[in-house]
Amino acid sequence: MKNVFTGLKLGLGNLIARGVLRALDSHAKCQRASLTLMAGEVTEGLEYLEPYGLTSTAHPGAESVVLFLEADRSHGVVINVADRRYRLQGLEQGEVALYSDEGDSLVLRRGNRVELSTKTFIVNAQERVTFNTPLLEVPQGEIRDKTSTISSLRQTYNGHTHKENGDGGGTTDKPAAQMGAA
Repeated sequence: MKNVFTGLKLGLGNLIARGVLRALDSHAKCQRASLTLMAGEVTEGLEYLEPYGLTSTAHPGAESVVLFLEADRSHGVVINVADRRYRLQGLEQGEVALYSDEGDSLVLRRGNRVELSTKTFIVNAQERVTFNTPLLEVPQGEIRDKTSTISSLRQTYNGHTHKENGDGGGTTDKPAAQMGAA
């Protein structure tokens, strides 16, 4: 009976393995991974199957799980790559996050709140960007288009005067209702 369990253990050990990523080639339609498995076994060019709609190229040193179909060590498939060095910590139950090694993150928080953290945020929209919200706040910084800023428009409006039409020919006063700074 001991031989049966030993054989079963060896068979299962050939089906699933943990590995450490050595390199990841993201140029093919399916990424190819080179790994060092437990006991120092080196594998090259294993397919890395990613979830639909998500892709990432992890750094060497990331950890992985590999399946070997029919326990054939020459035909492995990487099913997961994780990197505890960069993983966001402290999320509440039910929260979901995308993150990078540089500290960028997109977190779906509890209470229907989405939080994006980055240094530069660029939206490439060919037709339109729409915000359907009753309030758009910019608590820090400035809103700018191709020619001006909100601050400069406020300054121009608040200081605006012009020649009066009609008999007096004088100059109008500045607007009575000034645009205040937020």
